[in-house]
Amino acid sequence: MGASIAFNLASLGARDVALVDRAGIAAGATSKAMGGVRQQFSTAAEVRLAQASIRFFEDLGAPLFEQVGYLFLATTEQGLEELEERRGLQAELGVPVERVDPSFVEGLRTADVLGAVNCATDGIADPPAVTRELVRRALKLGVEVRERTDAATLEADLLVIACGPWSPELAATRGVELPVRPLCRQLLETGPLELPERLPMVLEAETGFHFRRRGDKLVLAMPDPEPRWGFEEAVDESLVEDRLGRLHYRYAPAADTSIKRSWAGLYDMTPDAHPILGEVADGVFTACGFSGHGFMQSPAVGRALAEEILGESPSLDLSPYRLDRFESGMSFPETLVL
Repeated sequence: MGASIAFNLASLGARDVALVDRAGIAAGATSKAMGGVRQQFSTAAEVRLAQASIRFFEDLGAPLFEQVGYLFLATTEQGLEELEERRGLQAELGVPVERVDPSFVEGLRTADVLGAVNCATDGIADPPAVTRELVRRALKLGVEVRERTDAATLEADLLVIACGPWSPELAATRGVELPVRPLCRQLLETGPLELPERLPMVLEAETGFHFRRRGDKLVLAMPDPEPRWGFEEAVDESLVEDRLGRLHYRYAPAADTSIKRSWAGLYDMTPDAHPILGEVADGVFTACGFSGHGFMQSPAVGRALAEEILGESPSLDLSPYRLDRFESGMSFPETLVL
């Protein structure tokens, strides 16, 4: 997110822009992300952010982004009803999401599937590599990159806070309280498999279980039974067997595989699972609280926020994402948090 904002500021003519990280580039949550890029959200505001972002990813192309699709499976009547409701909203907004027969994915178990939708323009990306590409472009435009530097120690006319779950810590140094808290999520990676290059991201609508191809391996994830709030990034080994069993059931080519690697990272959650964007104090802007969707929305947010910072009319309506919505009681909760 920070790299996208810095790049867009510079591309719009801003000077003396510094991208600052107290660790290294893409060393935090970005390095641990699943890397999915989708337009299939449950609120119009989130869909529009995703639509604007997908064009940037399309221009990047392979190997940074592969447009293999996002396949949602419903296995209950209620799940199917909710899937259809979301599909209707998405289609009204111009997302090319379609009802499909999921058996087009060879080896996918579909006997219990009541319905499925796929958006062929969604896909999978490499978050650290995309970030490095943004930084490369930003450097060419004169952005200064400072790694292993605490932004709180720097003199700046304007500060943009895009630190994921660590954003409240930096905001507090400017007297701003952000309702953002860390949620630990874990990912598991299988051993090598023979996989089709066009394997879509596959998701079970009711459970949130999902998996994607990454090279010759599969990466899988699912919400924990009980949310794990806090900064501890630990894998809950007690859940591994269950997740692996779900993969064995759903995708026959992985029936004999095992988990070879696992890791945990942090989501920056807000009360309504929508980000906090815009000016929060004099000379202080935020881009945080993305609740697991920051990487996939970074192109659109980076552009629109840079435009707003420079006094231009933003290319996207950022008004639904202001900090003061929590005081006014406005709510438009995103239900599809994976």
